[in-house]
Formats: sequence, C-alpha cells, structure tokens
Amino acid sequence: MGPVIRVLREDWADPDVPLPSYETAGAAGADVRANLSPADRAAGLTLLPMGRGLAPTGLRIEIPMGYEVQVRPRSGLALKHGVGLVNAPGTIDSDYRGPLGVLLINLGEEPFVIAHGERIAQLVVAPVVRAVFAEGGGLSATVRGAGGFGSTGRR
Repeated sequence: MGPVIRVLREDWADPDVPLPSYETAGAAGADVRANLSPADRAAGLTLLPMGRGLAPTGLRIEIPMGYEVQVRPRSGLALKHGVGLVNAPGTIDSDYRGPLGVLLINLGEEPFVIAHGERIAQLVVAPVVRAVFAEGGGLSATVRGAGGFGSTGRR
C-alpha cells in the first residue's frame, strides 16, 4: 500500500463528485474531476481554441513529506479534443494546502466545454529525492558533452 493522501472538500464543492480514483488495477494515475462552482455547473466551463482556464476540483489535499503529486493530462482529452495541461506535468508540493485546480489549455480548433464532474486530469503520487547543488571547478566528460536538443540524431 502506498502513502495516504488526505482530502478535504471545499465548503461549496458538490459531494456527489467522486474523489480522485484509479479506474483500472494497473493505472498509475488517479483521475481527478472538475467540481465547478454552483453558478457554473449547468453551463460548464468553456475553453476557447488556444484558450486556457483553471478548472476547480473542489478539493484540498495533504501530501506526506517526501512525496509530490504530479498533475498530468488525460490522453483521451488530448487526442480527441486537443485539451491538455499548460504546465504538464504540474507539481503539487507536500507543504501546499490550498485549493487544487487544473490549468487546462485547448489546443483544438473548436471550443471545448468541461462538464461538472468530468474527468480532467490524472494525479500521480511520486517520491521526491532532494539534491544538494554544489558549485564545482568543472564537470565530468561524457560522450554527448554539451550537445543540446536533437544532438543525438533522429531514429
């Protein structure tokens, strides 16, 4: 069993919207749903082409120290509608206790309406390793060296 992520619903949140959940036994990400404000539930949240918006989940979470939650796009939304995340993957740090929102972007050609209760992203819980950054006199040599994007060729 993995770490426990404690969840608190906002006072305004619809309690009928399910908490994040793994949809299959092998799923790495738990689907999280839009939990729109009462005023927006009937119409949904519209993302215009090339537009972005913050979809509320109605949740706050408590992540144990030593872990993070990565917010990742849902492949079906990306393929079918061109909807993804602006900052994929987003990172939620263990010391954040504010509202959980998902920053979506519509890269498609048509407006996309996010319905109340719709699955909008995946949450992946991952361990965090903290490094020490130390200034040094030089870096070790590698085959790649200073080669940048695309320097290893196309295969």
